[in-house]
Amino acid sequence: MRDFAVSDDPRVQAQLDRLGALSVPQGRIGLDVVRVLLDRLGNPQRNMPPVFHVAGTNGKGSTCAFLRAALEAAGKTVHVFTSPHLVRFNERIRVSGKLIADETLAELLNEVLDVAVAAGIGASFFEVSTAAAFLAFSRYPADACVIEVGLGGRFDATNVIEAPVVCGIASLGIDHEAFLLSPEDNVPTDAMARIAFEKAGIAKSGAALVTLDYTPAMNQAIQGQAAIVGAPVIRRGQDWAIVASPEGLTYSDAQGSLPLPTPRMPGLHQGVNAGLAIAMLRQQQAIDIPQGAYAQAMEQASWPARLQRLGDGPLTALLPSGTTCWLDGGHNPDAGNAIATHFRRPTRVHLILGMLANKVPQALLDPLRERLASVTVVPVPGHDCHGLDAFLQVPEIPVPVAAASVRAALSTLEIDPAQDEVVLIGGSLYLAGTVLRDNDEIPE
Repeated sequence: MRDFAVSDDPRVQAQLDRLGALSVPQGRIGLDVVRVLLDRLGNPQRNMPPVFHVAGTNGKGSTCAFLRAALEAAGKTVHVFTSPHLVRFNERIRVSGKLIADETLAELLNEVLDVAVAAGIGASFFEVSTAAAFLAFSRYPADACVIEVGLGGRFDATNVIEAPVVCGIASLGIDHEAFLLSPEDNVPTDAMARIAFEKAGIAKSGAALVTLDYTPAMNQAIQGQAAIVGAPVIRRGQDWAIVASPEGLTYSDAQGSLPLPTPRMPGLHQGVNAGLAIAMLRQQQAIDIPQGAYAQAMEQASWPARLQRLGDGPLTALLPSGTTCWLDGGHNPDAGNAIATHFRRPTRVHLILGMLANKVPQALLDPLRERLASVTVVPVPGHDCHGLDAFLQVPEIPVPVAAASVRAALSTLEIDPAQDEVVLIGGSLYLAGTVLRDNDEIPE
């Protein structure tokens, strides 16, 4: 499936049209193509500011947000590369703290696409996007780069980075099975250990690999990958800890203890993501971070469409006054569990659900089952997605109904103002992007 992107700027749209036309030969895997492309561009990945590289199934984007917030609170300027975008392609590339300007984006994409076409190497959407970001980061000054892995780790296009100052792995779960669990010799046979093996492929010599604590088989797979390149593994519960309380967070490691406020981003899992970011920052020597910057990061970090409470806008105006509406792009069981934990009170949830056809329909329904007041299935505009039939066989949930759009679903919800009822729109980051656009909350 191709990633889709549109722009109001005709110069950018012309390049996005070229980008969207790219295809990947079926079954191609590896870093050879992106390396050739970057070599033709002068290997910009070797001329970027210090790199913080983050992998994971869920939470890696939020971890990047905490990294950026802490670095900026320390007075540093930061380049950021993340994916996917929600509304505008520009969201993927932040140059010196700001979303890349349309003119700069158009020029960079044109330059990279011209080189890719001339080379005839069959570069993909993500490979070209990565090359454009690295080219920008090599040309504009900043103190640090925060780079999120797109898919997996070992064969992700961002893994051409040769000397990051630190790497991190966030929460792990089953996702993108066709790519990450494809048959291969000399890899773990256990599915979760294989996922961990793939993510740990970002490990580099001399850079700490900071992780959460997983199952013994997953920890062993990560340790094995790190040992191959000589990267020390810094594991939660063994080398660092993060504890939440009503008063806030307490982070601790061999360097001491840090009291921190509760993160601005909702969800208990955000405390873990914040802890991972802090551990990464304290395991590198390239940039000094004063202790006060960590507390500021908790209050400043934000990441749209991850348990985001929607504000007043055209969509939320369709709901009864005072009704809370949440948005989350999570689409796998690990994300579903995190969302359900957030709604652990006796809250009743009206779920508006749109999921791509290659995702598991029960991913959000199973964890939320006991809290569901209603389920409304909507399409994900521009993408192949599950229809109503895919959800009708899920046991022990309210009978799902279909709506033509999120707007139509919101208009027909029967919300009891006497109950603790909220609305959750979820199942896809692509759906989340349309919701943010239609509610006039475009990410900045």
